[in-house]
Amino acid sequence: MVSSSTVARVSSLGEARQRLPREFLESLQETFPQAASQAILRGMCARRPTTLRVNSLHATPEEIAAFFREEGVKHRRVPWCPQGFILSELRERDVQRWDSYRDGRIYLQSLSSMVPALALGPRPGEHVLDIAAAPGSKTTQMAAMMENSGSILAVELDPVRAQRLAYNVALQGCGNVAVRAGRGEKIGEEMPGCFDRVLLDVPCSGEGRFIVGMPASSRSWSRQLIADRARLQRKLFASGFKALKVGGVLVYSTCTLNLDENERIIHWALESFPLSTEKVPVPIAGSWSGMSRGLDPGVSKALRLFPDAEKEGFFICRMRKMGEGETEERP
Repeated sequence: MVSSSTVARVSSLGEARQRLPREFLESLQETFPQAASQAILRGMCARRPTTLRVNSLHATPEEIAAFFREEGVKHRRVPWCPQGFILSELRERDVQRWDSYRDGRIYLQSLSSMVPALALGPRPGEHVLDIAAAPGSKTTQMAAMMENSGSILAVELDPVRAQRLAYNVALQGCGNVAVRAGRGEKIGEEMPGCFDRVLLDVPCSGEGRFIVGMPASSRSWSRQLIADRARLQRKLFASGFKALKVGGVLVYSTCTLNLDENERIIHWALESFPLSTEKVPVPIAGSWSGMSRGLDPGVSKALRLFPDAEKEGFFICRMRKMGEGETEERP
């Protein structure tokens, strides 16, 4: 099989400093040590390979690997996600021509996007809430992890995105998913204490997805956008917490880098609700802990992924709802 584009242009750090928003660059330097901020910029300069996840409801990783070998597709397995593959010489449009893509046996998904569902760890038979679920990458991943048993309520505000979510759910054969077009902020009031696990992969400023060679990826960024997103994130968090059973697990995640949408949200949550943080059980080389200086020490159990040659930037925090009288075990 021949790739449509085996060579991808890589931007330089000089271009990064010219093309990314000046205030964002200043914020990056204020937030992170110099070595980390440089690594982040290098990651934003990279052209990442195509990555995908095998839908275990329709196929096995071994079957897809055999297809790759037959077609001469160079591939690597993702060590921390058995269903994940990295294709270094193909673009997404190449994959979209395959029958295995069109019939839902595989799903194009970034590596970092696979982590929140793994961190949540939904089990067969459980009841799961997925707030702000479109386009369905994590929803369909969780349905496969649950072997299509139990239930997932996937909520999406935007009607068009909810339709896309429903399409992906159907294509992937996720029979335990109900899609609702509506406000995630209202679910906690409507369904208090109904869910074993809650995924809060919230709308954010998207800094972890900036690509220097794609100006549109950072064009809408502003400090005001961060403030607006943080307000919405708190509302969604409060709703998800209320919908969660005592003893249940909640995962909060974003694809952004700043503290206001990440660690400071977790700090606020720990001050506002009876929650304990837990280590994210996904062993990813090169990941960072949450930045807890001046914040609740429980924040340090969060997982940070900086953008690099394979992954987008992401923040993931796993939390458990405590009962009356329980106290958090500090790191």
